Amino acid sequence: MDYDKVLILDFGSQYTQLIGRRLREEHLFCEIVRFDITAEEVRRKGAKGLIFSGGPASVYAENSPLPRKELLDLGIPVLGICYGMQAISALLGSRVERVKRREFGPAILYVDDFTDLFLGLPDSFRVWMSHSDAITELPPGFKALAHTDNSPYAAIADLDRHIYGLQFHPEVVHTEYGGQILANFVFHVCGCRPNWTMKSFIEEQVNRIRQTVGDKKVICALSGGVDSSVTAALVHRAIGDNLVCIFINNGLLRKGEPERVQAVFGRTMGFNLRYVDASERFLRKLQGVVDPEEKRKIIGHEFIRVFEEEARKVEGAEFLAQGTLYPDVIESVSAFGGPSAKIKSHHNVGGLPEDMQLKLIEPLRELFKDEVRRLGKELGLPEEIILRQPFPGPGLAVRCLGEITPEKLEILREADWIVVDEIKRAGLYTQIWQSFAVLLPLRTVGVMGDERTYEYVVALRAVHSVDGMTADWVRLPYEILARISNRIINEVKGVNRVVYDISSKPPATIEWE
Repeated sequence: MDYDKVLILDFGSQYTQLIGRRLREEHLFCEIVRFDITAEEVRRKGAKGLIFSGGPASVYAENSPLPRKELLDLGIPVLGICYGMQAISALLGSRVERVKRREFGPAILYVDDFTDLFLGLPDSFRVWMSHSDAITELPPGFKALAHTDNSPYAAIADLDRHIYGLQFHPEVVHTEYGGQILANFVFHVCGCRPNWTMKSFIEEQVNRIRQTVGDKKVICALSGGVDSSVTAALVHRAIGDNLVCIFINNGLLRKGEPERVQAVFGRTMGFNLRYVDASERFLRKLQGVVDPEEKRKIIGHEFIRVFEEEARKVEGAEFLAQGTLYPDVIESVSAFGGPSAKIKSHHNVGGLPEDMQLKLIEPLRELFKDEVRRLGKELGLPEEIILRQPFPGPGLAVRCLGEITPEKLEILREADWIVVDEIKRAGLYTQIWQSFAVLLPLRTVGVMGDERTYEYVVALRAVHSVDGMTADWVRLPYEILARISNRIINEVKGVNRVVYDISSKPPATIEWE
């Protein structure tokens, strides 16, 4: 399908992805590209508008990233946000200088001209500023559309050429009517249609996969996580049994997980699923290993070996389906990361080998995580898969501190099951990024009945996060903590103490190893 689209030029802003997410929410397809994209590439992509993101640099600094001036002569609308606005001004010969009074945080914007960007908005509202530079004179042909007490040129435009600039960030939630400002730009100014939907995406990808694969086979490393599950469901929609899913039990999965994955994808969804129980093999390799990085390396290496062995058994397999998401793609084309074509290491695989001689299919590479969940729902995947909290690739190995033994894994599985069960009963599972148990490598004295005990300690961990890069601990109600603690101590043999981790990331990490 031919989607209307705009391109977002990335100048290194922490908010660049947020611009894309805001537009996707409006059912508009957008693509994040390098800041130095050429006019020819823009024409080839069929963009109906350009958005220049913010960025940490100063336009007057040496080697600062600037877009090509030819982009302003393409005849399509351009919107510059913060640094993007300053970059436009610098290209057109106006002055950009460091201001005496920086603006970081909320400010009141006063609208002077309601044309285009501010159509239908009130005459004043709160916006979010984040800058220490500002333009000190308007470029030729521009006029001010809005101001703040500290910025006379908080919004500017050349209305004849449809080039606009905003000193504030409309993409952040702190800016009132920010979504409407972006919508006014892409729909009213650029003339785009909101024709980006999950149904149309499925139709397009199914046709593309069929054309690419033909009658060959595709293999997919299925973990039961959201990304690999949705990837498998989409490819299965396209080619049916010519998709072979390989589900490897490394002995480090949660309670009942091997059975759940086989039930959902094998019996219920009817996938061509190959289950490989390699748990003894993994645990044998991990015997006596204490260092967390060594654990990860062993698990990743062993997974590759097992996957290779199973892949060779699939006759006619020429393709590998992998759940690469758009944020991973964006990292390879960022303003400061370079246009690398490196393929992401699958988060549940630990890095599949480059010499597997399989052609890569990445049907989710245009989607953000929340879009993947919506896609999974559209494809008919059950909520237990779509809404599953993130689970680390090394599994329980990074939640069982110290040496891994079958006994300790069994204790951890039972404790973790209780944590998730109580979180779900409280209706909090989908509101929390991750909630789980950690088995500590120490024993403490306790009393059960009239007898002294000397048993393990379990730590509870629950965090709020958006992308896992930062996280804050969840203020769980005491009643829930009490129920979890009471159940673990009474139901899990070998535990006599439960503690709650109240550290955020940073300085801590989400996982303990």
